[in-house]
Amino acid sequence: MTQVNKNRATQVTTGLVRLSYEHLWEPTTMNEGDSPKFSASFIIDGEDKATLKVVNKAIEAAIELGINSKWGGKKPANLKLPLRDGEEREDEVYEGKMFVNANCSTQNKPFIVDRRKAPITDTSEVYSGCYGYAAISFYPFNSNGNKGIACGLNGFMKVKDGDPLANRITADDAFDGIEIDEDDLLD
Repeated sequence: MTQVNKNRATQVTTGLVRLSYEHLWEPTTMNEGDSPKFSASFIIDGEDKATLKVVNKAIEAAIELGINSKWGGKKPANLKLPLRDGEEREDEVYEGKMFVNANCSTQNKPFIVDRRKAPITDTSEVYSGCYGYAAISFYPFNSNGNKGIACGLNGFMKVKDGDPLANRITADDAFDGIEIDEDDLLD
């Protein structure tokens, strides 16, 4: 399933990835004063050589674009790259994995579809921990002295559930053991 868009070498549909740090439904900001963005981290199994190959190929295509359009004809020495080693995170979910963080502006909301390519509208269906395919693109940047390749978020196709990665609890768990006397409610 992993593929590079034939018309744009910087666009990729990944193989099976795990969704993490999901902000596909509502844009968010990482720092105060930033513009809100839709975003997600896509965890790629370290053994998925096909996905890693097309992602690296698309990053190389984006580097070539940057050399010609952003960086004055040569590749910068300290180029920031979007494909990162999961060992950077102190999280067992990322062990033996690679990942990319992708985002897009509020003007370009990502599509969220099921395996039949039908839009998913129930926000509880797509969450950090589920699995699917990511549609992402890579592009060069040169901003405030930082140069590198960023990852754009186009969309996500959910194909199966997984253990949620968020540390959320239910109301039953949160209030276990609390008993309310009905007479107290009348006061």
